[in-house]
Amino acid sequence: MMQTVEQLKTIATQVRRDILRMVCAAKSGHPGGSMSSADFLTALYFNEMKHDPATWKRDGKGQDMFILSAGHLTPVYYSVLARYGYFPVEELGSFRQMGTRLQGHPSVRKNLPGVFQASGSLGQGLSAAAGLALGKKLDKDENFVFCLCGDGESEEGQIWEAGMFAVHHHLDNLIAMTDWNGQQIDGPVSSVSGEGDLAAKWESWGWQVIVADGHDFEAIQKAFELAKAGKGSGKPVMILFQTDMGHGVDFMAGTHKWHGSVPKPEQLEDALRQLGETSLGDF
Repeated sequence: MMQTVEQLKTIATQVRRDILRMVCAAKSGHPGGSMSSADFLTALYFNEMKHDPATWKRDGKGQDMFILSAGHLTPVYYSVLARYGYFPVEELGSFRQMGTRLQGHPSVRKNLPGVFQASGSLGQGLSAAAGLALGKKLDKDENFVFCLCGDGESEEGQIWEAGMFAVHHHLDNLIAMTDWNGQQIDGPVSSVSGEGDLAAKWESWGWQVIVADGHDFEAIQKAFELAKAGKGSGKPVMILFQTDMGHGVDFMAGTHKWHGSVPKPEQLEDALRQLGETSLGDF
């Protein structure tokens, strides 16, 4: 069932509450990029992807697939999966605990439903997604493969190798996304490596590029509509979602300091108060 914009906003708010409560309970994790990605990942899973937890299999046949290339963003990934019904919401409380399914980076070792590919070292996920997209073409499977990259992660050379591969093989069933928040662990991306104009770079490879506000649900849905319409063009699609790291909480927004840092108990209380409670309820 398609969600309205207001329903998506409610889900995304709950996802942000989940993110903060998960990392604070574990006393570790990566809330900043998870918060900035929450809106468009909520829209992706609840309105855009063709998928079904009841029939999910790791081979992904007959369904859309999602690969988390920026593997440290598991708080948002796990919350969205749980809220969509892939596993019990209560399991979010086991995040980063020894021996659980919800490890700091996605793992396939314990067969967590919804996770197609393990990801840890940055830069590798787009290659996996491109391979899966090529496999779907060979199998004449008309579904899409989606992939989320970080803008800091995009400094990795393997991202660009995957970009060339996708163009060479005309993977118009591949829709990649970048959480374009301008921050990474060491500071602003512009001060670390200076990627410059990401849109121009992806276009130069031969990708279709869409730039959208990653916190405006109407703009997000329009971006996905345009991306899907590219099927048949022979071009892979990159959606650059312009976001704020830590979005939703005033003292976390727009700074790299919360890339991998966890709020203190009093800060968590303040953050949850800012977000507000939802009808979905906490885990």
